[in-house]
Amino acid sequence: SREGRSMEDMRLRLLLDTVLDAASGLRRELALPPVTARPADSVDAVEPGRMSPKDIAARALSDTDPALLDQLLALPQAHLIVDGYNVTKTGYPQMPLEKQRLRLLGGLSVLAAQTGAEMTCVFDGAELAAPVLLAPPRGVRVLFSKAGVTADELIRQLARAEPPGRPVVVVSTDREVADGVAKAGARPVASVLLLKRLSRV
Repeated sequence: SREGRSMEDMRLRLLLDTVLDAASGLRRELALPPVTARPADSVDAVEPGRMSPKDIAARALSDTDPALLDQLLALPQAHLIVDGYNVTKTGYPQMPLEKQRLRLLGGLSVLAAQTGAEMTCVFDGAELAAPVLLAPPRGVRVLFSKAGVTADELIRQLARAEPPGRPVVVVSTDREVADGVAKAGARPVASVLLLKRLSRV
């Protein structure tokens, strides 16, 4: 009968709650750390090597193919550092600076949401009389260089601040910037590459 069925359901639910509560209490009592390893991790074998920006650079993709940027940003914990005005003055130099910034940052915000990569956009603030009032878009860190410091120097500092082995991609067509960040282990890519990629977001 329906009454008998509901009684059985209630008893089963009560039993299940009892088991769950007991397990929860046991977990608290034992204070075991969260499990990060799995049994298969203990088996001795050779795992595949992890891709690095250098591995991707060695592939046949052209330096102007937006797919290259996608592959770089797909690397674990990738960090994209953008030479802001270098990109905007390459892509839309006729716009006022404020609109250049907003257009680039809007595109980067979408790209950040699509890729999950950390994004930092650097603008030259050395000539600013006062800080720029700007609400950074979601997922994008916006930095202006301090007085006496160029955006190029700030970008190199950011690249050097990263731990060795982390995939860091720097967008700039400035040769000094590209050479400087490459010495720090970052992968420089041309501004046109980012502009092409942003045209698809």
